[in-house]
Amino acid sequence: MKKMLKNKILSKLNKEALDFKNLKTYTGIKNKKELEKCLQLLKEEGLIVKHKNMFYNPTTIGLYRAKIIQICQKFGFAQRLSDEAKIFIPGKFLKGAMIDDLVLMHPIAPNKNISGKSEEGAVKLIYKKNNCKFTGIIVKKKSKYYVSPDNLTSELMLVSKNNQCPIKANDKVIAKICKRGNKHNMHICNIITNCGSSQKASVCANAIVESSGANIEFPSKMLNEAEKISKTKITKKIKQNRLDLTNKIIFTIDSEESKDLDDAVSIEKSNNCYHVGVHIADVSHYIPFKSILDIEAYKRGTSIYYANRVIPMLPPSISNGICSLNPNVERLTFSALIDVDFNGRIINFDFKKTIIKSKIKGIYREINEILGKNQNKNLTKKYKDVLPSILLMKELYTILKANKIKRGSPQISTTESKIILDEHDFTQNIEKRVQGISEGIIEEFMLLANEAAATLAKEANIPFVYRIHERPSDEKVLALKEISEKLGLDSKNIKPKLKPKVISDLLEQTRDTDLFPIMNIHILRSMAKARYSPSAVGHYGLALDNYTHFTSPIRRYSDLTIHRILTDYLYKKDSSKIIKKHYSKFVAEASKHITETEKRAMLIERSTADCYKAEYMKNHIGKQFNGVITSIIKNGMFVTLPNTIEGFVRIETLKGNYQFDQFTKLIDLKTGHSYKIGQNVSITCTMANVNSGKIDFEII
Repeated sequence: MKKMLKNKILSKLNKEALDFKNLKTYTGIKNKKELEKCLQLLKEEGLIVKHKNMFYNPTTIGLYRAKIIQICQKFGFAQRLSDEAKIFIPGKFLKGAMIDDLVLMHPIAPNKNISGKSEEGAVKLIYKKNNCKFTGIIVKKKSKYYVSPDNLTSELMLVSKNNQCPIKANDKVIAKICKRGNKHNMHICNIITNCGSSQKASVCANAIVESSGANIEFPSKMLNEAEKISKTKITKKIKQNRLDLTNKIIFTIDSEESKDLDDAVSIEKSNNCYHVGVHIADVSHYIPFKSILDIEAYKRGTSIYYANRVIPMLPPSISNGICSLNPNVERLTFSALIDVDFNGRIINFDFKKTIIKSKIKGIYREINEILGKNQNKNLTKKYKDVLPSILLMKELYTILKANKIKRGSPQISTTESKIILDEHDFTQNIEKRVQGISEGIIEEFMLLANEAAATLAKEANIPFVYRIHERPSDEKVLALKEISEKLGLDSKNIKPKLKPKVISDLLEQTRDTDLFPIMNIHILRSMAKARYSPSAVGHYGLALDNYTHFTSPIRRYSDLTIHRILTDYLYKKDSSKIIKKHYSKFVAEASKHITETEKRAMLIERSTADCYKAEYMKNHIGKQFNGVITSIIKNGMFVTLPNTIEGFVRIETLKGNYQFDQFTKLIDLKTGHSYKIGQNVSITCTMANVNSGKIDFEII
């Protein structure tokens, strides 16, 4: 009845606006309260709007529904619900909206100087408020306390008189709005948590994590269930249904600090190919679909790693215990058994439920030393049983890497940071994470397994969670062509729907030249973001037609999902029809959800890293460093140090009259002197704000 009434009202308001009396007459509802309740529900869904006692369908008066996705100091962005278009909102048109608010908006004439090419809109009303938690710093003015938000508006928000949490100036806090105003500076908030000093990185990191909505602790009920699972024995019955690989030379290769070892590798060589084994922890054996642990894992989506901490997707007794492929103990695995020819192409593959016993916990650093001809006797002794396999893996890795380049996968240069803390959680050092041959071996072997799993699912035409990376948008391709032409590069093949090989060739044109940093950063910016999808559209960056994530079910829910699907397909002998009925709706929902949880994890990792880097540089104010200009904007330039720390050089600190050439340089209009992307410069650190993670440099 309720659904029929809602549809009847919406159908009528599509044609004309009505007041309450006429709606009551039209619907024939005798119960006034029932109609009022229905109208209220429709308003809360943004499907109708009331103005001067008249009810309207928003679309008939030029309004559309949207979700606020970003708030900055002077503007914001919304995503239109009908087509997911991104809408720019000037600050004065936000009406105090917060992230995740659902709003009704109307279009406004764009100001190209502000929004560029983005469509613009203004908030008409907020029909569903999300009083989300946010981080900030306490500011005291006279006798009143305010919160200065970290990643929202620049406006201060008054702390409620009824606030119960003790606070003082410069405390890092998590706040929540308790009373809304029509502007951000009219909001009143309560302090949920006082995290401590805003000038300690670990405090800021904790606040970032808590305010993100990520679940940090596991409820005791889940921990008890995980503990029970961790004591499960591998019975003879379980072994009977698995391929026994315990006598094979299989081992893990990971970082020293890793405790959740979810992949192990093996290799043999025959006359016509390599026989590669990628053996993945069989998490789906222990975690039933829709169990309490599975539901929690779905909510988390992924494990989150930052500094010296991890927020696991699964409780440690599982992730570090029964499912971790620790050495010299039997473990249940799901193995991808792949034959690779001597040109690095997959010629055959099979997936089997297996049982293994890892021979050793290989360490990246140690294996790199061995492969670097280091004559460390202790390492030689430790790895003597697996050394022939390591050398064979290196042989295949060289082929696979060359094949990746040959098929056109762009070799974009990126850097990762390693944050080293002391016993008091203060930043001791920041180092560049270096990838050696052993890291490359594992990366290439995982790519093989992921490609094989996706190929199997696509050929079987079953529901699946694919890892996709779409080609650059036409707009970004044209921008890349323009940049290439300005640099004097061959750009005739740069056109919409270009193949990865074109971008790869473009990058290789400039490698080992001064132009490489410029092209590297512009190509990186042109790329779409990889995501999860139920559709197999391929992975542009890897130049692969089929790709998924199969190799990390301990820490990624995507992998756990496809393990279940492949298990049902291979072992339950369910028909494609049954599998489609069971999983089609789920993989569509899961793909969207775990893409969002991945974004959240990346934001946490990036934001917390900035805080730790600023804490490190705070102890190096006034000191001299050498760095490289990695990006230039109209207000200045970003300089990156060899240890990956990035700081900003403001244009007003440069001696001269410098202006941005709208391309790659800052040029002094008087002398002609310039600074350009890729140039080496000497700088001093002048400011490091731990709370914001922002660092300022000045050119010496």
